[in-house]
Amino acid sequence: MSGRLQILVSSVNKDVHELPDKMNIETDAVIVNQLVGTKGESKDETFEAGTKMIRAFIRCEKGVGLSRNTALSKADSELIHFGDDDIIYDKGYSDKIVKEFDDHPEADMILFNVKAQEGRETYWNVDFAPVTWKNYGRYPAYAIAARREKLLESGVKYSLLFGGGAPYMNGEDSLFLHDCLKAGLKIYRTTVALGHEEAGKSTWFKGYTDKFFYDRGVLYAFLYGSLADILGFRFLFKYRKEMCAEKGLFKCFRLLSDGIGKGRELKKAK
Repeated sequence: MSGRLQILVSSVNKDVHELPDKMNIETDAVIVNQLVGTKGESKDETFEAGTKMIRAFIRCEKGVGLSRNTALSKADSELIHFGDDDIIYDKGYSDKIVKEFDDHPEADMILFNVKAQEGRETYWNVDFAPVTWKNYGRYPAYAIAARREKLLESGVKYSLLFGGGAPYMNGEDSLFLHDCLKAGLKIYRTTVALGHEEAGKSTWFKGYTDKFFYDRGVLYAFLYGSLADILGFRFLFKYRKEMCAEKGLFKCFRLLSDGIGKGRELKKAK
């Protein structure tokens, strides 16, 4: 294992002392545990888990973007990897991450394979290649590892508008990678696998509700600008049999368009 790497864990209502063993964490870690819908108080603590140094930050707040930003601000290692409390790491994952960065000094950020639970698969890398504007939108946070200094120098942070505990459902990871590309960070994907996602219920997906389509529109305004309407319709048309079976394609598009309008208002207000 390597002291050059920290895992930045975002968790909700978990026992921070149990997470390192549950997740098979081999390295030092920063854990931000948000207390949502339960009593408790904010506090900081540092403890050892075997040979690992764990810094835990208990916060009476919610929002995954806020959690990841806090974890990044507390990290002090050369390399970081974003983790969730439902990721189980394989033995030796830490050396794999370090080796991949050492083998590829051109990479500021590398997106690793982590096996998602059945039904939630969005990607699986089959080659080492650059991540571009054409393919950045498929990756969850737990795929992302980065050179910490490069990420801090870019000024990119997670949006507080999107994701669990935020006003709009999801898309925070896509927007984060979008902003990293825009800032000029060099991102690559790799076939190296680190672990798997533990089975469980989605914290945000409640079906193809009005809010699902509206929130997707808000996200598209941030991701695609003037092309949001066109790409939004293409998205709905492609998945119309699954997503629009109940409401119909054009009602879904109206909801998405309303969200795009709201997203444009939010962008102007930034």
